[in-house]
Parts: sequence; C-alpha cells; structure tokens
Amino acid sequence: MTSFETAAAVLGALLVVGALLSGLAKRSFLSLAAVFVLVGFGLGEGGLEVLKFDPRSHFVEDLAVTALILILFRDGLEVEGELLQKAWRLPLRKLVLAMPITCAIVAVATKALTDLTWTEAFLVGALLSPTDPVLSSSVVNNPRVPRVIRHSLNLESGLNDGLALPPVLALTAALGADSDFVWWKFVLQDVTVGVASGLVVGYVASRVLPRGARLESTMPVHQRALYLLGVAFLTYGLTTLPPHGNGVIAVFVCAIVLGNRRPDVRHYIQAQSEDIIEIVKLGVFVVFGSLLAFDTLFADGWAAIGVAAVTLLVARTIAVWVALAGTRVDRAEKAFMAWFGPKGVATMTFSLLVLSAGVPQGERIFNLAALTVLCSIVLHGVTDTPGAEWLARRSSGAVPPAPGPTGTPTRLASGAPGGSGSAAGAEGAGRQDDRAGRSRTARRG
Repeated sequence: MTSFETAAAVLGALLVVGALLSGLAKRSFLSLAAVFVLVGFGLGEGGLEVLKFDPRSHFVEDLAVTALILILFRDGLEVEGELLQKAWRLPLRKLVLAMPITCAIVAVATKALTDLTWTEAFLVGALLSPTDPVLSSSVVNNPRVPRVIRHSLNLESGLNDGLALPPVLALTAALGADSDFVWWKFVLQDVTVGVASGLVVGYVASRVLPRGARLESTMPVHQRALYLLGVAFLTYGLTTLPPHGNGVIAVFVCAIVLGNRRPDVRHYIQAQSEDIIEIVKLGVFVVFGSLLAFDTLFADGWAAIGVAAVTLLVARTIAVWVALAGTRVDRAEKAFMAWFGPKGVATMTFSLLVLSAGVPQGERIFNLAALTVLCSIVLHGVTDTPGAEWLARRSSGAVPPAPGPTGTPTRLASGAPGGSGSAAGAEGAGRQDDRAGRSRTARRG
C-alpha cells in the first residue's frame, strides 16, 4: 500500500502540472481527466509501481463514493425547475428505455464473446449502462451547448448512476450464496427510500437555511458553502442507514429540491467549493489508473476489446436512437447524445463493489468494465470540447426565418433545426440565460 507521503507528493505534483497545462487543455483536445488516468496507469502496478493501492480496500471505494456525492450534488443544484416541467421527456426516455437497452446489448455481446454465464454477462451490462456525471460535467456546464441537451445529459447522468446500483447489487447477490435474497424487494426498497430521503432532506434543508437579510447577517459566505456540502453528506449517510436506501439517488434528488426551493444559494458551491471537488475528482482518476495493468485488462484478449467497442460504439448509439424515436430531436442532437455517454466513476465504484464481494469471476468482470472505462475516459475526454463546439456552432448557425407577407418572421417548421419542435428550438428561449452563464468557467475534466 502506498504511503500517504508518496500519494500526497504525486497528487500535489499532478495538480501543479495540471494547473500549468490548463490553458493548453482549453485550446486543444487534451483532457486533464485522461491525463491523470494515464499518469496513474504509468505510476501504478502496470508501470513504475510508485503507486500501489488495494482495489478491495475501503479507501478506494470510499474515495470514489465521495467523488460521486460531490459531483452529483453540484450538478443536481443546477437542474432548473422550469426545465424539469417542460423538458423531462428526453431524460425520462433515456432512463426508462436507453439504459435497459444498453444493458441488454452489452450483456448479449459479453455472453457471445466470453464464457461468462448469463447472470455474469448481465452484471457486466448493468455496470456499463450508466453514464458518468464526472466526465459529463465538462459538457453539462458548457453554456455553448444547447440548454435542453445539457439538461437532458445532466439528469440522465445524475439519476442513472443511482438506478444502476440496485441491479448491480441484486445480480452480485444472485451470484453469491445468499439464498434468502429477493431481488425485486431490494430494488423497490432501495430506489423508493432513496427518492423519499432526498425529497425530505432537501425540503428540510431549504427551510432551515435563513433567507434574505437574515442569511446575510447570520452566516458568512464560506459557511453557506459548507452548509451545502454538509447537506450532501448528511443525505447520503442518513439514506444508507437502516432501512438502507440508495444514497446516490438521494443526494441528487436532494440537490434538485434544494436548488429549486433556494436558487439563491446555488452559486456558493461554484464559488467556494469547486476546488475541493476538482481535487477529489482528479484524485479518483489517478487512483483508478494505478489499479490497471495490461496483463489483467486484456486477460480476455480480443473479447475484452470487443465488449468495450460494443459498449461505446454500438450499444449506446442504438439505445439512444431507439429511445428518442418519434421525438422532434434532430439528427445532430441525437448523434451528440448517442456518442456522449461516458463511463467513469460510477462504473468504477460499482465494479469495485463486485470485486470486493468475492463473487466467482469477479476479477474478470472488474477488468472488462475497467478497460471500457479507460477507453471511455480517453475517447470522451478528447472529444467533449470539439463535440460541444460543433453542436454549439450548428445551433447558433441556423438560418433565420424569412419575413412573412406582413413583415413578421415566419415560424419555423417544428422539425427544422432551431424550430419550435426541435431540442435546439426549445433551447432557444434559454439562450439569453446561457449568455449570462458564460461567466462561469466551463470545467474540463
């Protein structure tokens, strides 16, 4: 196990180098998340062996869960009530349809390419079905991306992590020796308690926090950020106590409730706590990279590469296009959402849970998921900014409607780019908000 002094020196050096390269990252395809993973890989067991972490240790799992709590809470605060009411269909379709379809396609591919059982194959599919809120943050916080697309990706990545956890735990238990386990009762309890806890804690937190002049006079600015962070960890901790709900879902739901009931406090996380979140996030990527080694990643040979390719290039694409069939989302927006479904911290965390559970073939399942995550971090890390800029140029470059006979603009057809029925058109009303939001620096990572 790596000493604290060594880990601190490595992380400190990487943060210094990352800060110096941040300007270059904004002007290139360079992603600090991808760089930190690759550096961790080079310094880990597969390289120089400077960093040595036990993947079954509580430290690795707890660090990943901490990153999930912080990222999901921050992103949940940014979910706007207006869009929840008017633009809920896209994320709902992707959660209800695209996520199970992705799981099924990956499971079939895993079964066809390896000798794993169907239960083990579906466990791989469940691990690789959620998208990652950590890697998605660089897109969902980019004001140049159409507002509805950002909203859809944010809700999807925030909720599907929690929704993926019950089937992962259920399939893991099914592979174990627990004969008394009833999967459907577990899933129902896990999700229900998680949502209910998030709603209650978010409502109470919004009421307890002082308002207006009383807030200004009784609580310093930095304490307001600490209050929000405390709510995030309190929500997770309370939810995971008996009767054991889904803490990941609870944190995201709590943030949505709190952010919409108290929009005046949203910006404190951005202003006061962003550095803490960034350090934890990049630390997770370094530790994850250090756990990987070529001989274990490719233990299944071409089958492992095939599972990763199907997950990133086939399953997500088919799932999103099927889920959004019949909607007025145009092809470019569908293509962007189909491609941008990165796999990251959530898949890694859940894979570590499988590994620590000691189920048969647990190490193989972990390595199949880890290879896919590694490929996703690199591929999505180098394409997030170019893809976002391409979509932004396309949305802003729509041809304006020609004047009608009376001199008033003619309404665009509902399916036309930028028309009232397209996602870009629905986003048009919020473009003024986006311009105001450009003061917030788009985060890379």
